[in-house]
Amino acid sequence: MNPTALIAEDEPLLAQALQAELARAWPELSLVETVGDGASAVRAALQHRPDVLFFDIRMPGDGGLEAAAELADHWPASTPFPALVFVTAYDQYALQAFEAQAVDYVLKPVQAARLQKTVEKVKAVLARRSPADLEATLGQLRHLLRAADAPAAPPARLKVIQASVGASIRMVPVEEVLYFEAADKYVRVVFGDGEVLIRTPLKDLLPQLDANLFWQVHRGTVVRSTAIDSLHRDEAGKLHLALRGRKERLPVSRLYAHLFKPM
Repeated sequence: MNPTALIAEDEPLLAQALQAELARAWPELSLVETVGDGASAVRAALQHRPDVLFFDIRMPGDGGLEAAAELADHWPASTPFPALVFVTAYDQYALQAFEAQAVDYVLKPVQAARLQKTVEKVKAVLARRSPADLEATLGQLRHLLRAADAPAAPPARLKVIQASVGASIRMVPVEEVLYFEAADKYVRVVFGDGEVLIRTPLKDLLPQLDANLFWQVHRGTVVRSTAIDSLHRDEAGKLHLALRGRKERLPVSRLYAHLFKPM
């Protein structure tokens, strides 16, 4: 059976160019679909389960890195995860992918000679891949996401959350926060006796928090580790956290399940 591929690229002309170059470099490769945003990329990949993913780093909504992480969280454990190739016009992302030993990257505009090297590398990966490779892919994605979100200079450690509540400003000490949760254009800050909403994106908050104390457990959730009571797996195999003195259960994605290992 011929190998299959999915292209996620929001610029139609560039997607067509990549498809044309792939047809020349790898005639046996069948393209199952071309999509233009991260959400569609996840949907199409779960539907078709292609062998190779060509994901643009920058797309509307979720970019290629975020889409790959979301896909890995929902990918069937019994099926080998697709080989990942990131498409980018930004050299820094390409270098990060290389340093993290991601499958490969393609710089825009696509160059035939460079793409041929990528094809040969992907073929070698496909020849030896197995379902067990998913954990290595998760590690690569964690590395890439951290590198992409890292600020140019380390910000000062956040001590107090300041949130507008009507005509007042509520001051919440960071050490009292139980968890942060992304909610539309806001972030919910949940603490012992209530919650507030702030507009600072979660990715901007993370560098200001103590990583030893606050753990990211899901794409949109950061939890104070000392507030965690236990970890549970449901009938579908999904992990959820229970907090001390709280009824809610917080989902844990595959990307961050490595944080929870028995001592």
